[in-house]
Amino acid sequence: MWLWALLPICLAVFGTVGIWVVFGIAVSNETVNITARFPYISECGTYDPQSCIFSQVCNICAVLILWVVVIRFQQVRDYGQNSKVNIASIVLGFISSLGISILGSFRQSVLFGIHVFGAFLAFFVGLGYFWLQVWLTYKVQPSKDRRWMGPLRAALCSICTILIITMAIGLLFDTGYRSMASISEWALAMCFFVLFGLFASEFRHIDCHRLTVQNQGLKQDPEHQRWWDHNVQPTEQ
Repeated sequence: MWLWALLPICLAVFGTVGIWVVFGIAVSNETVNITARFPYISECGTYDPQSCIFSQVCNICAVLILWVVVIRFQQVRDYGQNSKVNIASIVLGFISSLGISILGSFRQSVLFGIHVFGAFLAFFVGLGYFWLQVWLTYKVQPSKDRRWMGPLRAALCSICTILIITMAIGLLFDTGYRSMASISEWALAMCFFVLFGLFASEFRHIDCHRLTVQNQGLKQDPEHQRWWDHNVQPTEQ
C-alpha cells in the first residue's frame, strides 16, 4: 500500500511550508526585525495573527508525527525486531510529539517556562528518537533502501546533534551569537522534517512485508496454522 508513503511526505511539506508562512507573516507585519537579529521560530509565532497559524501548524504536525511513529513501530515489529529499542523509540516519539503540541499551544511571551519545556521535548527527545531509528535501520530485515538510508539518516542525525548543541549554547549562555543560535534552530527544524520525510522510502513497502511476515508466523506455529486452516480458509472459500 504505497499510499502510506505519502504520510511522512505530507508531514514534511506541511510543517516546512507552515513555519515559513509564519515567518513571512511576522516579517511582513514587522513583529520581528530580521535586520537587527534573525528571530527564533517561536518569536515569529508569538504575536497575532501568526500565533494562531503557528499553533495550528504545531498541533497538526504533532498528530501526523504520532501517526508516523506508530506506523514505523508496527513496521519494525512486523519485521521481527520487537526489541526494547523499538519500544523505546515509540515512547520517545510520543514524548516528542507531545512537546511539539506544548510549544505550539503555550506562547513564548505568555508562558515561557512551559514553552521551553515543550521545545526541549520536541528537539532533544526527538533527536534521541531519530538516533534509535538509525540503529533500527541496520537491524531490521535487509533491503535495498538500507544501503543509502542508513548513512543518510546517520549523517542528518549528526548534523542535528551539532545544531542542537549550538542552539543550546546560544539559549543558555549570553555569547553574543543569538542569530547563530536562531539559525541553528531553523536548520534543526528543517533537518527534522527531512528525517521524517525519509520514512516514505520505507513506508512504501509496508503492505507487502506485513502480509508476508504474518503468513510466515502462522506457518512456523502448528497451533496457529490449524486455527488458520479451520477458521480463515473456509471463510475465504
